[in-house]
Amino acid sequence: MWPADKRAAVAFTFDFDAEEVWIGMDEANATRPGVLSQGAYGAKVGLPLVLELLARHELTATFFVPGRVAERYPERVAEILAAGHEIGLHGYTHRGPGRLAGVTEEVSELDRSLAVLRALGANPVGFRSPSWDFGEQTLALLAERGIVYSSNMMDDIRPYVHQPSGIVELPVQWILDDAPHFMFDNASWEKTIRSPREVGEIWEAELRGIHALGGLGVLTTHPQFIGRPGRLPLLERTIELVLALEGVWVATAGEIARHVRARAEAGPAPTAQAEAEPAPTAQAEAEPAPGKSAGAEP
Repeated sequence: MWPADKRAAVAFTFDFDAEEVWIGMDEANATRPGVLSQGAYGAKVGLPLVLELLARHELTATFFVPGRVAERYPERVAEILAAGHEIGLHGYTHRGPGRLAGVTEEVSELDRSLAVLRALGANPVGFRSPSWDFGEQTLALLAERGIVYSSNMMDDIRPYVHQPSGIVELPVQWILDDAPHFMFDNASWEKTIRSPREVGEIWEAELRGIHALGGLGVLTTHPQFIGRPGRLPLLERTIELVLALEGVWVATAGEIARHVRARAEAGPAPTAQAEAEPAPTAQAEAEPAPGKSAGAEP
């Protein structure tokens, strides 16, 4: 499934939502500056810190940006592009298909977000729906607009191609998202904010497990959450962990999707069982087969 010298892949992705998360949850929040300041932090402080960290590691990532955020912060979109990162679609507002008034409004959201991002110099080929909310018609709408990939489903640890749309799916999971761990629940005050140590343990276990099975790890973070001073070291440690894993291809979501599509177009892909290359067991490492060298994990 992966390039010849690679056994697994990881994409570092960022949902640059800014204030739109809170407006999407409740339109009345548009008139609550205090609530919106949680998202404004991502644009004012979090995003520049994230870009600086990525540059330090010479890492290229994918940023999914709602159209209305791009309109509000065009200078930040320009900075993302200038640093060589990919920009993907993330709705116009931060509302998924399940919260829209049918196909007509979903089409409007897609087309408006495409127009805004293209006007700012981006060429989006991927789509992540707000909160990974998806409609029955979404894939067809994406295919009609030439979108190459979706990053929304949670039914696999390896990419696959949706039929008949031909859209490549880069699977995600809440485990590898920072929002469930760090987002504060203003309404109830009942949700505990997790520590970076706890989240780091969860992420490391999942990424190592995906690596052992030859899959794709898609880390999903948000500048307003991961960009806090106490959490940036977690992102850096996670980057260092991934870069140290043997045979990992770190690429943008778009690069991974194009690779998967090219393989699919070249012929039938091997089955998931055939693709998997589990890490050698302790016994296998102790008694390697003739001519076979055991790989070492960091």
